[in-house]
Amino acid sequence: MKTKEDFLNGQILLIDKPLEWSSFQAVNALKWAIRKKFDLKKIKIGHAGTLDPLATGLLIICTGKFTKKIPELQGQVKEYTGTFTLGATTPSYDLETEVDQTYPTEHLTEEIILQTTHKFLGEIKQIPPMFSALKKDGKRLYELAREGKQVEVKSRIIEILEFEITKIQMPKVYFRVVCSKGTYIRSLAHDFGKALGSGGHLSSLRRTKIGDFNVNNATTPMVFKETLG
Repeated sequence: MKTKEDFLNGQILLIDKPLEWSSFQAVNALKWAIRKKFDLKKIKIGHAGTLDPLATGLLIICTGKFTKKIPELQGQVKEYTGTFTLGATTPSYDLETEVDQTYPTEHLTEEIILQTTHKFLGEIKQIPPMFSALKKDGKRLYELAREGKQVEVKSRIIEILEFEITKIQMPKVYFRVVCSKGTYIRSLAHDFGKALGSGGHLSSLRRTKIGDFNVNNATTPMVFKETLG
């Protein structure tokens, strides 16, 4: 059983973030559980890399002195699995917003889909989605997007180490991606759809690994609370 000192000295907690929870909500749930259990006025706690509310999977949460490790953990290679839906785009590149355009997909074959992944391997330029938490002139991009404002978002260099199509059930394409810090899988979905000439958006996402940490060893916030007692 972990003690108050354990959490204050520092713990790395692996959490499987539920669908529709924000990363902040997950951190908060743990923070309140730890504070309540040990009657603490405050405890340092933070996560190493945000997951969108529509994504599930691995969140690394650090407590106490281990919050210093967050930048190092954030820099590690990440693995994701999920689905792209071809034939339609959305402004947010995922299911947060409604479909704004549809495209034909009859020209797509399994071979074309598999071949197109090669265009995205290695170091590539990627433009983050307008619906992201990045800041421009002190405002978050998603705030500007919701106000209907168009701003130029600069591309950045990211690295895709592995891009595997695991199943095709049109219009859904199942994938596994291993990538560097700063990669937006939503942007990859959008760009992949564009490269196929069919449009595409991210329809499900799960983070399975960060460095050597695996979601198979993670617990949900609810289970964490129960085991804390």
